[in-house]
Amino acid sequence: MKLISINIGKEQTLVRPGKTEQTGIFKQPVQGAVQVTWQGLPGDFIGDSKHHGGPDQAIYIYGWTDYAWWEKELGHSVQPGLFGENLTIEGLESAQFHIGDQLHIGTVILQVTAPRIPCGTLAGRMNMPSFVRQFRQAERPGLYCRVLQEGTLQDGDTVTIEKFTGETVSLLEAMRDHYEPNLSEASIHRFLAAPIAFRMRKKKEEQLAQLRISK
Repeated sequence: MKLISINIGKEQTLVRPGKTEQTGIFKQPVQGAVQVTWQGLPGDFIGDSKHHGGPDQAIYIYGWTDYAWWEKELGHSVQPGLFGENLTIEGLESAQFHIGDQLHIGTVILQVTAPRIPCGTLAGRMNMPSFVRQFRQAERPGLYCRVLQEGTLQDGDTVTIEKFTGETVSLLEAMRDHYEPNLSEASIHRFLAAPIAFRMRKKKEEQLAQLRISK
């Protein structure tokens, strides 16, 4: 695997049906070595801090293998950063990952924490009102990561994967179960045992509490 693009989004205005918002989803490639901190990439704007950003979603990664599928689905070529990812990686496919897996890039170590859950901002960026549903059904979510080791990386760096050996769930399972309101207690405990992002953890804890109340 190889890092083929590092993408940073400046603050821009996005107008979509019923809403005008400030967003950093319009990413542009940057050249040369880039510093990565526990907060992500310096200069990368986060418009909706309720759902995006933070230590557990510091970096968003999308794979060029998944983009190749989207080119056929959309019927046109795509460019790195289209979905608002910070890092575009050649040879990477969402389906191969589990929560907790690590990516070593340059001197940086990242850990997978969550799948991307599509939102209206993504649909607005694509100018496709139905894209939230389309992205969900495609099951090619990309990876949110926390930064385990700060450092530098640059396009062309080799990417190596270290699989998580503890109890975990696959990235696609995490995406599917995000939409499942009636998870079993055992399933919820599996999620909570994994190093999932804090937003997803909070949701699972709330589901578990509600499940226990209803018994």
